[in-house]
Amino acid sequence: MLNYLKSEQYRLLRKKATYILPFICFLLITAAAVVLILSDQQMVEFPYATNQFFYANVIGGIILILIVAFLFNLLLTGNRELAVLKQTVSFGIGRTAIFYAKLLVTLGYFLLVCALGLTLVIALAEGLFAQGESLIQPFLVASANMLPLVLSGFIAVHSLRMIQVGEVYVIVLVLVVYRLSGDLIRAVSNLIPGLDGVYQYAPSTLLNDNLTQFGNQSAQLDFRVWLTGLVLAALFLAIGHLKFLKQPIE
Repeated sequence: MLNYLKSEQYRLLRKKATYILPFICFLLITAAAVVLILSDQQMVEFPYATNQFFYANVIGGIILILIVAFLFNLLLTGNRELAVLKQTVSFGIGRTAIFYAKLLVTLGYFLLVCALGLTLVIALAEGLFAQGESLIQPFLVASANMLPLVLSGFIAVHSLRMIQVGEVYVIVLVLVVYRLSGDLIRAVSNLIPGLDGVYQYAPSTLLNDNLTQFGNQSAQLDFRVWLTGLVLAALFLAIGHLKFLKQPIE
């Protein structure tokens, strides 16, 4: 397992996309700040050049974050990568080792990029937009509330890609679970009584509540996001791992 883990890490670090993707992400974050600054300079009483608005765009950008997670995960689960799994298995590498090594390597890389991205966001927000009270603490609390759901989304992408679910279907599923789940559960609850409690734990509901609390400057750690994140992560891991163990590799 350890040797294969190092092998996957070596392969990841040799890819140009490993360095291009973070560069593009950091560039887009910086560009967003520059656009707000320029708009503030050119428009009278422009209301959005504030650290709160800049932070809120990050807290509310779960779909963009999960798309980035999807792209990072593809570095080791893309079609080319999955096409050589047969050779890997023929060398005596167990399927469990393959499944989790790819997950750990890409997830570690993704979390590192996220940490650097958060640092950049804070530096830009506090350096360019801060007016009066600093919002670093509520932003970090709101970011911590996003973490378990982002991790579960990353695991969902990885598990689905390892069992060769098409990329478009993966994106659609992620969109439904993390952006539309609350609305869907609420619609169904009108037909099936008793689902109101489930609605409160839907990923999209939790993310919307987190954004609202940040906007009201009342952000606090929410145990519901950890419960929902752990349940989703365990569910996708179980489905992906068990199906990968049985799936024919061509």
